[in-house]
Amino acid sequence: MGVGDFRVGALRRWLAEQVGEEVGELSVEPIDGGRSNPTYEVTDGRGFWVLRRPPFGHVLPTAHDMGREHRVLSALFGTGVPVPRVVGLCRDETVVGAPFYVMDRIDGIALRTQEDTARLTAGQRAGLADRMIETLVRLHEVAPASVGLAGWGRPSDYLERQLKRWHAQWEASTTRPRPQVEELLRRLTATAPPCTYPGIVHGDFKIDNLLLDRADPTRIVGVLDWEMSTLGDTLTDLGILCSFWDQEGEFHNPITAGATALPGFPSRREVVEKYAAARGIDIADLDWYMVFADFKIAVILEGIHARRMQGHTDDSARFKGLDVMVDALLDRALELGSRSVIAGLRG
Repeated sequence: MGVGDFRVGALRRWLAEQVGEEVGELSVEPIDGGRSNPTYEVTDGRGFWVLRRPPFGHVLPTAHDMGREHRVLSALFGTGVPVPRVVGLCRDETVVGAPFYVMDRIDGIALRTQEDTARLTAGQRAGLADRMIETLVRLHEVAPASVGLAGWGRPSDYLERQLKRWHAQWEASTTRPRPQVEELLRRLTATAPPCTYPGIVHGDFKIDNLLLDRADPTRIVGVLDWEMSTLGDTLTDLGILCSFWDQEGEFHNPITAGATALPGFPSRREVVEKYAAARGIDIADLDWYMVFADFKIAVILEGIHARRMQGHTDDSARFKGLDVMVDALLDRALELGSRSVIAGLRG
């Protein structure tokens, strides 16, 4: 959807109400990088903001809730978790065609590819990895009630509900049969662990959802893309991070495509060990969470692929090849499960 589809005048009036002052003529430009929620930079030459809205066309049930992102960002602003200040949430779909929220733009850089991370020194990569782990631990140690998020989710049966949710999402968006899905669901359902470490879950914590200080790329100035955040099992975030933590000589997650497979970045095992040590917890085995992470990411990509097949996304390179990515992630999940120490995951 091009910027011309915005009712820019309506957006300008709404934004002026939120900031409490006159807003000049707006320029709206899409921000490249994301495959899920369309994101735009909005400016009148003096103020700089970022607008997020749900995707166009086919949207999975319960997904892409702008209210969830708005609520968690508002709750975490001012804590030790670096998030942008939220300007406001708008549920009036006549303004931009869907519910949306606006936040202050954070000036920083994003590392999306191995070409991006290759520009860092090995020392900077090591430092960034440490800050990523520290940031995730900081998030997981925030007491939900202390920031107004008590009752925001139900951690006790979180994993069971997640499996049902992502199964439903798959059924709603599948473009062709894939037997791996039912097999993975059977194994994951049979072996779902209890929620031992409940807390605030980001849902998509990975290197390209971070903004870094331009002068010091080891310093994280913003954690973005909170659309899947809730109260749940915090180890699911660690599983997601590991799914995206590429290593040299191994299959790379199709999204990050080797971004962390460079000297300086610790191994996946070291990431888990550092996280566990920082929280002072014991993580005996992460296989279930990593298999679930690959499955969940595959479902998300299938949803985006379905929207592309329906003509609801642009035809740029970042939206191509998703069908192959889905199979690759499902196959990796099955392979990991088949060599797990968890008997039920082995099938």
